[in-house]
Amino acid sequence: MHFHDCFVQGCDASVLLDGPNTEKTAGPNLGLRGSEVIDDAKTKLEAACPGVVSCADILALAARDSVVLTKGFTWNVPTGRRDGRVSLATETTNLPGFRDSIDVQKAKFQDLGLNTQDLVTLVGAHTIGTSACQFFRYRLYNFTTTGNGADETINPLFLAQLRSICPENGDAARRVDLDTGSASRFDATFFTNLKNGRGILESDQKLWTDATTKSFVQRFLGVRGLQALNFNVEFGKSMVKMSNIGVKSATNGEIRRICSAVN
Repeated sequence: MHFHDCFVQGCDASVLLDGPNTEKTAGPNLGLRGSEVIDDAKTKLEAACPGVVSCADILALAARDSVVLTKGFTWNVPTGRRDGRVSLATETTNLPGFRDSIDVQKAKFQDLGLNTQDLVTLVGAHTIGTSACQFFRYRLYNFTTTGNGADETINPLFLAQLRSICPENGDAARRVDLDTGSASRFDATFFTNLKNGRGILESDQKLWTDATTKSFVQRFLGVRGLQALNFNVEFGKSMVKMSNIGVKSATNGEIRRICSAVN
């Protein structure tokens, strides 16, 4: 949610606003979940210190805490953001998409001051979480007109496993772990899965097949030891860098009383 927030209007909690044609109504954000957790935190904070902690800061802090709670490393989160008053579904085209080429992904990151290493590192957040069949099933059946019709970058054994979970005409909403075998632990196995052709999203798997991003994936390979340590450390750095995108301060924003509506 923090990532999806920062890529549109900056890190200002615009992704949390309700209403017609707001960011949360756009396709890239329909799968976001957990807003009730943010609302619960906001309710408690408003009771203890009303008008002090922004929803944007809560998103940044919750992102860090979710990593810590799944056995990742912590980092110091800069605070002081104010909440935005504008949320437009039309602006979500800035968000990286699951079909995007590496060049397109890099361009979207670079537009916000994030480099190729930040791209690979932040996509590594897919070490936790899930995706719905509808976002990758096309890779399993009609991706090519030759062979078995599947994306050839998918490991054949893994392909059979994914097809059993996501039949061609099955439930599009059924969810699959983005990091097979380690979806509830923040670690570097996501990158090992990419090396082994076990990336779920097309945009993720391309990190291994494209030379400009593969070197960074190789740096993070490994479950334990220095590789996993490097990923944890670099992830914290890239998250801080991302969390400073388009920050609003002073009169250029507000501290919302509830996160789903402007004051």
